[in-house]
Amino acid sequence: MYTVVVADDEEELRRALIRKVDFESLGFSVIGEAENGAEALELVEKLEPDLLLTDIRMPFISGIELARQVREIRPAMQIAFISGYDDFTYAQQAIQYNIVSYMLKPITSAGLTEELKRIKGKIDDKFKEFASQNMEQVESSSFLMSLILDGYQVRNMDSKNEQIMKEAIYYGLLDEDSKDFRYTVIVTSLWDGDGNNCTSRASVNAIDSILRKYIKHVSFYTEGKVVSLLISTLSGFDKYLHIAVEEIAQNVKRIMKLTCSIGISRPVNQIIGSHEAYIEAMNAIGYSRRSGTSVYFISDVERTEDFDLEKIQDSIHEVENLIRGGSKQELENYLYTFFDTMNGRRISQVVANFMMAQLVSAVFKIVYAVVDEDAVTELEKFISVQNQMFLEDSKEIRKRYIDFCIMARDLIAEQRKKSSTLICEKALEIIERQYMDPELSLVSISNEIAVSPNYLSALIKKYTDSTFIELLSKKRIEIAKDLLLCSSMKIREISEKCGYSDQHYFSYCFKKYTGESPIMCRRNNEEK
Repeated sequence: MYTVVVADDEEELRRALIRKVDFESLGFSVIGEAENGAEALELVEKLEPDLLLTDIRMPFISGIELARQVREIRPAMQIAFISGYDDFTYAQQAIQYNIVSYMLKPITSAGLTEELKRIKGKIDDKFKEFASQNMEQVESSSFLMSLILDGYQVRNMDSKNEQIMKEAIYYGLLDEDSKDFRYTVIVTSLWDGDGNNCTSRASVNAIDSILRKYIKHVSFYTEGKVVSLLISTLSGFDKYLHIAVEEIAQNVKRIMKLTCSIGISRPVNQIIGSHEAYIEAMNAIGYSRRSGTSVYFISDVERTEDFDLEKIQDSIHEVENLIRGGSKQELENYLYTFFDTMNGRRISQVVANFMMAQLVSAVFKIVYAVVDEDAVTELEKFISVQNQMFLEDSKEIRKRYIDFCIMARDLIAEQRKKSSTLICEKALEIIERQYMDPELSLVSISNEIAVSPNYLSALIKKYTDSTFIELLSKKRIEIAKDLLLCSSMKIREISEKCGYSDQHYFSYCFKKYTGESPIMCRRNNEEK
């Protein structure tokens, strides 16, 4: 069921429209109605409907201006215009805001019913498109680049790997019988004699012309390098990989008169590990450039032990997420499981030190990004990388690291609470100082504070239980009432002084918030 706000300044027409059209049977629920553009904007911010059905010419804020402001606070909402004016200029203006429908008055209930059916179909399509996982819409190169360059951080790696395998089969990268395959990434860059990078999209064809003779692969160009995902069995890699990369290096030198740097990763067991393999290949190409050697296998220069670097990174990533937004209990439970796993695998002290150094680094990175220097100093006092923290008793180490992570989590939670309160207070201060500015808006304040309008809107609702528009209107009316009762200023002057460029709109807002018009308010006060 989609929610609707109906806005029209003609009350009889608006009520008739709501009464005569069976919104419920069409899949809509009317949750609010407005008699002018300003009220419609308030309802949109407060009720967050799926559809705004509005007259295009409205008091105080026109339909076009309403559409513009709505796009800033509810960009996902659909807007349908009803207009008594066959005005093509208005229609053109509406197009730029992705208006879902433009209807002309007079419109019968049958006509509106048919149009609402069409609108619902469009909204259905948008919802389906957004939630769709139709792989035909994604090109093979995009899938591959995302897989290798971005990687995946998920809890259920096996399930995600199975999903990616299916996509790879769909795009022709793998066959149904590819279970025994392994995956290696090579990165190739071409250089001239002056050390300039000469790699281009055309380099992909040159590299592919050699790789295809030896091994199943797919390549793409990105930022001065050719990245290739090689797919084979371990025996296939042992037999052909060193030959293929050497042939690439030799042909680049002989035919192109250039030099090349080739970094080769270790084979990984699952295609989901392609991102980590890419990082290894990039590390290897770094060795290649520094040494002047064309081809570098990462396994030649960086040893590995019997532990899964991918899973370590996943575990640390999960710790990061729990520190950012998890509960204290969730973090503590996960860390105990993490350390139990380490102990159960009986990894060496060197590897344990490496893992803990990564954990400490990740935690400090988050803390530095969020809290102030005093809090960071407090955390540094608790656990110092300089002392011999890795050489103590294992139970002592476990307790120290768990306490360290929980302390970091508490510092971040406290700082976020302080920051949120401070941001909200700044917004309220700006309203206090600039309420008289007719251009004051959620967006202008968010720009001044340097946060997103979405975040600011959420904070204001959380800490004040009111929307931005409600707070601004309340402040303006409070000042206006004081001026009405304590000065001889004309109502037009008070209106302008309080940020209202339209005196009629000011009178409407004043009566809405106080229950009486500005004139009656002043008159009643004088009688008292």
